[in-house]
Amino acid sequence: MENLFVGANKKMLNMLILKILKDYTDAEHPLTQQEIIDLLRRHYHMDCDRRSIRNNIQSLKDMGYEIVTRRGCYLADREFDDAELRMLIDSVLFSKNISGKQAKRLIEKLKNFGNRYFHAKVSHVSNLPELFHTDNKQTMIALDVLNDAIEAKRKVSFIYNTYGTDFKLHPKRDEPYVVNPYQMVANNGRYYLIGNYDKYDNVSHYRIDRITSATMLSEPAKPKSKVRDFAKGWNLPQHMAEHIYMFSGESVTVKLIADTYMMDDLVDWFGRDFRVRVEDNGKMLVTLKCNESAMKYWALQYGECVEILSPNSLRESIAKIVQGMIGTYCVEVEGEGNE
Repeated sequence: MENLFVGANKKMLNMLILKILKDYTDAEHPLTQQEIIDLLRRHYHMDCDRRSIRNNIQSLKDMGYEIVTRRGCYLADREFDDAELRMLIDSVLFSKNISGKQAKRLIEKLKNFGNRYFHAKVSHVSNLPELFHTDNKQTMIALDVLNDAIEAKRKVSFIYNTYGTDFKLHPKRDEPYVVNPYQMVANNGRYYLIGNYDKYDNVSHYRIDRITSATMLSEPAKPKSKVRDFAKGWNLPQHMAEHIYMFSGESVTVKLIADTYMMDDLVDWFGRDFRVRVEDNGKMLVTLKCNESAMKYWALQYGECVEILSPNSLRESIAKIVQGMIGTYCVEVEGEGNE
């Protein structure tokens, strides 16, 4: 970018001064007028005097740029402050939805919103080992297509993939899925499409990083009024809290006993829309609504400190899984003892 301005005429002086202020200044690193003159000469081969610097800085201030001119000069207002940029960069860095190559490209773009002093603050980005990113290079394309289709209220078709034992994505079936798209959401570090499969009247969820060959169709999407979940009143935060692992299906009322120190985990997973009654011995009775399949896996994850009381079908399902696990691990323990 810098090379584009080399040899520029003086009509561009205010743009060059603005670029220098963006690149070289903040509250801790103001520049004097002479230092700005030196940088203009060094990087853009442009000579000017202090009066020109002063007049152009005033012109930039008149245009709305917040430039402080006490004890030097620095640009005070930016699109993002350092903390916001770090948060955005880390979000990209740890995103599982995009490829490593796409992540690096986005991070470089974000770094350019900061000055050269900010670059030193995010050196950890280049030093970190390779993190897990999706192998699907079409994720960004899919996001774009789905966004357009939701806006245009049209159906989409796509290939839905799953990992094989060769660690590569393979189509789940030969024919493409045709879906009515309604919303895209982020959950547990993944992007999901909330849509409806024409054959059914409920919503379904699709991992966007598993979607390839996304195409917007000319056929209009099914009206939300014909989808049961929307017809009975749609509340996205409630839907997300009740579908913690993005399983589709009805939510049920669940009662469970948990240790009181589980409150942090319960709020993290289910928000604040649940009831608590403190019992004896550091226990509490919790009542909440959740997708039954999702609650089964959640209860297994926290099995040491949670007991499901109802519904009975969920309790029996968990008991059956636990009994099977006991059988599996008991065999292993006996085998070790016989060696």
